[in-house]
Amino acid sequence: MPTHQVDLHPPLARTTEASMLPPTPTRPMMWVRACSSSRPSTTSSSLRPTCAPPLPGTEGMPTSEIGMAVYRLISSGGTNRTGRTQEGASTVEMARTKMSAVVADMWARSTTQERRSLWRRLQAWTTERGLGMNADSACLFVAATGVRPQGQLAYTKALSASFGAMGFENHPLRVLAKALRGGGAAIPENQATPIERRKLVSWARQQQASVRLAVLVAWKTASRWAEAASLSSVQFLLVTQREVVVDWFQTPKGRTQDPFKASRFAVIQGPLTAEIAVLYAKCAPFAPLSTVTTSALDALWGQSAQMQGYTAHSIKRGAVKHLLPLLTSGKLSPHLIDRLTKHEEEGGPGTLSRTTLRYAGGDVDLARALETGKVTKHL
Repeated sequence: MPTHQVDLHPPLARTTEASMLPPTPTRPMMWVRACSSSRPSTTSSSLRPTCAPPLPGTEGMPTSEIGMAVYRLISSGGTNRTGRTQEGASTVEMARTKMSAVVADMWARSTTQERRSLWRRLQAWTTERGLGMNADSACLFVAATGVRPQGQLAYTKALSASFGAMGFENHPLRVLAKALRGGGAAIPENQATPIERRKLVSWARQQQASVRLAVLVAWKTASRWAEAASLSSVQFLLVTQREVVVDWFQTPKGRTQDPFKASRFAVIQGPLTAEIAVLYAKCAPFAPLSTVTTSALDALWGQSAQMQGYTAHSIKRGAVKHLLPLLTSGKLSPHLIDRLTKHEEEGGPGTLSRTTLRYAGGDVDLARALETGKVTKHL
């Protein structure tokens, strides 16, 4: 019988000289143009998808609708937050506008502004040097800023979030962030000096009512200045001479977080509560307690002889330090301090689950049951 030789090395499996050469280096994944002629062109120019020209050094734009919405938000700030469309818009265009309005609230406004500013700095830096707007160039930009490792880590995390949200490769930035953490960049330096209640209250009582109210609320709730200053009257569920109940969910930062967290509410009791109630009666409805920004407060304190050396963050650090002796003496439970400071983790001791909180609803009785009043009466 004839024998058949079997070729154990078919053409596709044979090793060739070319296959033994090292792989050709490839550029990092670049952006691909998302706008094509297949999109509707019957709408007016103001309603057509906003396809900005490619950034210097890039080959296109985000490939997804959601990526384009984030790009418009970060690069130009031209996102329509109302979600309204002009008459005659197509169904797709109306959906696109509504989606962009949702994306506009993805981050707190201050976060969006910071990332927009950083993005523009990166764009100017890469344009000047003829580099592409990609994660590799972003790593070089961060290294070139010359700021402390802590600042470099903040820049890296912000740019990584921006690139990722637009659908771009951000792996180099994530590696850089890990390297910075390994070098100790996550360890805070030059933290704000904690302020004493006596000194803070003394200064606050010399200020106008709105600033005074925001300062007292920030101290009593162990909060950052911006959190307290941005509160409005609708977030005070109850105001009496003995008790004030605050719902943090409607603050700019709170909207981006899970509404069903035990730290959503704060019950103010004890010293300064009556003073807060009197000042609250004078504040304008729906307006923030104070329009003074964090940087403006820092500048204000820098001009005050009695507040030299303190910053806006000294309020929260001072409140936490004030509570520590009560913790070591056993008068307060650690999880209640975490809850008041909004640092409590899901599933911790004494914590209700998110599902239980969702069923309980957001009212004064639930706020009282979460027992932050046991902490604030000592502040």
